[in-house]
Amino acid sequence: MNGSGTAPTPSPRTTYRRLGVEERRTQLIAAALALFAHRAPEDVSLDEVAAAAEVSRPLVYRYFPGGKPQLYEAALRSAADDLQLCFAEPQTGPLTGRLSAALDRYLGFVDEHDAGFSALLQGGSVVETSRTGAIVDGVRRAAADQVLAHLRVREPGPRLRMTVRTWITAVEAASLIWLDEGKQPPLPELRDWLVDQFLALLLATGAGDEQVSKVVRAVLSLETPEGRAGLLARRVTPMLSAADHLL
Repeated sequence: MNGSGTAPTPSPRTTYRRLGVEERRTQLIAAALALFAHRAPEDVSLDEVAAAAEVSRPLVYRYFPGGKPQLYEAALRSAADDLQLCFAEPQTGPLTGRLSAALDRYLGFVDEHDAGFSALLQGGSVVETSRTGAIVDGVRRAAADQVLAHLRVREPGPRLRMTVRTWITAVEAASLIWLDEGKQPPLPELRDWLVDQFLALLLATGAGDEQVSKVVRAVLSLETPEGRAGLLARRVTPMLSAADHLL
């Protein structure tokens, strides 16, 4: 009892909701990703991660004894898992529609993670390791494999593989430039432009490679006049008329 005859007020204490190991790890990774979404990993402290997750700093070390590099790697792997699912589209309907749906998810991820996209996927961070580099490369390879699956080619030749991987690289580069340009042009325009780019790459490669030529014919056979391929054909045809003297 205190002098007023009432019981003393207990000092406030930090309480933690008990979570399972995987649930707690997921919570800490989510908190780190939210912070990495707007700042480079080296600019985010473990104290900030702990505060965002409403836990103590020692608890962060309990689950990630390697400190920030280990937490960054776990966050990157989580982001990579999400990105690898972006191109997992049902293999039905015109290819351009499938690619548009996949790019909507991919670019939505870029938009959501904003400036942190470059820190998570472009590399160059002081907490980057050979393992994080392998994770990023795994995302690119998984995306390329998904696109090749959409093309329904079991044994792609070197030119087709190169075409697809070149486009995946272009998608990533365009995403980073889009962020630098203040997210302009609008996201739907960026998506359509990237789909058109893939068609143009296929056509250019197919002109000198029989396997890719067959792929192009198969792809175009499923397209409709209202789809991206139809729109692109109508826009390109007037420009090709200037090449009549070359034929």
